[in-house]
Amino acid sequence: MYAASREACARSREALRAALTGSDSVAATTGSELFAVVAVLDDQRSLRVALADVSVPGSVRAELSERVFGGKVSPATQAVLTTAVAQDWSRTADLVDTLVLLGQEALLESASDSGRLDAVEDEMFRLGRIISDNPELEQALSDRAKPAVAKRELIGRLLNGKTEAITLTLAEQVVSRQKQPVGVAFDELSDLAAARRDQIVAHVRAAIELSAQQRDRLAASLKRIYGKPIQVHVQVDQSLLSGLVVHVGDDVIDGSAIGRLERLRRSLT
Repeated sequence: MYAASREACARSREALRAALTGSDSVAATTGSELFAVVAVLDDQRSLRVALADVSVPGSVRAELSERVFGGKVSPATQAVLTTAVAQDWSRTADLVDTLVLLGQEALLESASDSGRLDAVEDEMFRLGRIISDNPELEQALSDRAKPAVAKRELIGRLLNGKTEAITLTLAEQVVSRQKQPVGVAFDELSDLAAARRDQIVAHVRAAIELSAQQRDRLAASLKRIYGKPIQVHVQVDQSLLSGLVVHVGDDVIDGSAIGRLERLRRSLT
């Protein structure tokens, strides 16, 4: 985002924090309704352009949002939406993407309030791994020619009754909008959940399954390196032969046998 959109996003997030006072149901409703607003804006180009048109005063855009969505969403959702559209955005897409982020954060707030944030974070990570390891499933969920409703139904059949309701809502929104690879989107949601607990996520590929003690030792070592608590997510990858590869943000720590062999090969050539 350019500077204007970054500032607009920050103010919109402040509005969300102010609106989410009360029970976890307020946050859950706000998140779901913001996703519904995004679906309308994705379908109606003229409306989303009008709501982000910086040549029109913010107050006029806010009034337009109230005319369109007023009475159809809760007061908390309307307060967040009114603030968001009143800001000056560098691009129309930045407004819509921020509303998606606000919806995600509201749902994660609900999960936190109900003590289910850990479960949602873990489910999002595992879902990302399942999809990444299943090319046919990833293709079905990424097919831009397939209607969004069909992809929501597919993910619903996979998750219904097996995950937290918030995980299902987040997953349905991801596959409906399809702005990036679905596996990547689920990883980002897992990271967003961890960030709410002031944690960093380490994505680990290991040649064998790690024991709880090994995970704890790895988390402690990474905490010493990065100075913050680390949430470790492990995926078994037997192609590594032995050892593991750790991804923390853009950092990669490769302690695998295959990585050592590759470094040896480069040194010999």
